[in-house]
Amino acid sequence: MAATNPSEPSVIAESAEWCVLAKPAGWHCVARGGDDGDAGPTVEAWLRGRFPDHASLPEAGLVHRLDLGTSGCLVVARTAGAHERLRGAMSSAGGARKTYLALAAPGLPEEGSFRLYFSSRHKGSRKVTVRREGEAPECGRCRWNVLRRAADGVHDLVQVELIGRGRRHQVRAGLAHLGHPLAGDALYGGGERAGSHPALHAWQVTVDGQTVQCAPDERFGLPA
Repeated sequence: MAATNPSEPSVIAESAEWCVLAKPAGWHCVARGGDDGDAGPTVEAWLRGRFPDHASLPEAGLVHRLDLGTSGCLVVARTAGAHERLRGAMSSAGGARKTYLALAAPGLPEEGSFRLYFSSRHKGSRKVTVRREGEAPECGRCRWNVLRRAADGVHDLVQVELIGRGRRHQVRAGLAHLGHPLAGDALYGGGERAGSHPALHAWQVTVDGQTVQCAPDERFGLPA
């Protein structure tokens, strides 16, 4: 469920070839009617309105996407050449690094990793299918470490790094497949409160050797 009045994106870092936005939860990335079955504002339209030079770029320069409910670092290219290069970097195990914060059901080992296979959504469903074996293009890899155990035993704060190209719902569906769904993620068994989003935040991204960090909201209990 989208937030009622999500704040706008903002530029938190930039170079001559790219910028990094802080994307609020409740914003779609691209103007395709809502990839989570919900209408709402789009980062693509916001970029076209704020930066006319982005109008000629594919998806206004976006080189990757975040789910509707995921907040945090979103990389945007400023030129056609940078767009092509950075899209490749985002898909490479040795390219841009993407690290998330998640509030997950308790019990994950202190650190670990998964290699799972994520297929297309079921017809009529927003969920993805997760399997332990599959075709190479469906593979999604992550490694995690637990930053803080919840005192009440409800949710642990987990740092999750994507390895290589991300798959749709990779962190959400992957951790749920392991038995540790995210707080607020009703789609994958994590429960939901009115107006809530899955507790997932794109905390930091490393682009061209520069690491950019976006402070999470108060749910994650880290200093701003």
